[in-house]
Amino acid sequence: MTPPPTSAVSTAQEQEAWRWLLQRHAPDQTLDEPAFQRWLAADPRHPQLYAKAEAVWMLSAEPAARLAEEESAALTEYLARLDAPRRTQRRHGPAWSLALAACLLLALWTGGWWQPARWLGDLRADHVSAPGQIRELTLADGSQLVLDGDSALAVHFDGRQRRIELLRGAASFKVLRNGLPFVVRAEGGEARVLGTEFEVRRLPRETRVTVASGQVAVRAGEAADLPQAVLHAGQRVAFADGRLAAPEAVDSSAALAWRQGWLAFYQAPLGEVLERLGDYYPGRILLLDAELAARRVTVSFPSADPHAALNALQAVLGFRQRELLGRVIVIH
Repeated sequence: MTPPPTSAVSTAQEQEAWRWLLQRHAPDQTLDEPAFQRWLAADPRHPQLYAKAEAVWMLSAEPAARLAEEESAALTEYLARLDAPRRTQRRHGPAWSLALAACLLLALWTGGWWQPARWLGDLRADHVSAPGQIRELTLADGSQLVLDGDSALAVHFDGRQRRIELLRGAASFKVLRNGLPFVVRAEGGEARVLGTEFEVRRLPRETRVTVASGQVAVRAGEAADLPQAVLHAGQRVAFADGRLAAPEAVDSSAALAWRQGWLAFYQAPLGEVLERLGDYYPGRILLLDAELAARRVTVSFPSADPHAALNALQAVLGFRQRELLGRVIVIH
């Protein structure tokens, strides 16, 4: 009897293959070898499904372990904030970190829930957006902001200044002039204005400030004696680790096109494009090829359909992609 085509493989079967893989590799799991062999023999597609899962596992081992280590620390802090010391002590020793490295991919695509760094930030946030959601808000002073997908910020207004703390993602601001400074802080640096329109975006390796109108003073830290860059409309500056880069010219309309549902890039590394696209995908996009990540592209596409954007990029660049249960896209 001819086995059904690969396209007929169900989500449940893929998930079962990954569960067997987890039992084999996770340090706190024991593989039931006879049951595993029975599962392999039960359907002609099962060995192929398991082989594919193991291939993706091998490709993803290094980035998965790195992500697990980072998120394990975030989860420990999150649980501590919830005043659960016993649970933290019980689960977060060295063995638990190893287990995280072993099961990170599985946890991601079985619902996309394993994101403790996001939970920790959300405990402090006043406004949060989900992946793919763009939120328009009016602050207490009448200033307007647009929150990009998968972003969070906290608002602190008092009689001396209006302060925003960008916890993750990006937001654009149209500041109402009222005599009080308007300060946006992110990753130790800050952008300070009285009345203007600008964006602050936190990225994994740096934070960027882009000005659409008016002027913005940017420092890489909060100390008043640090060097600052005064940006005008059509300029951008980046800072990281206390260092401020030189301002550069930028098409601010294209940079802020996400507010209208478009993402536009000019000679941007593919890795950066995929990081932005990940803000609109309800899971994770893993790029496993450093050379591919460095390739530069000039593209624009609607942010509402990440799959269509990836397919268009794939047609041009020729990479391979595989989606796992609608929660992780692996690109190589």
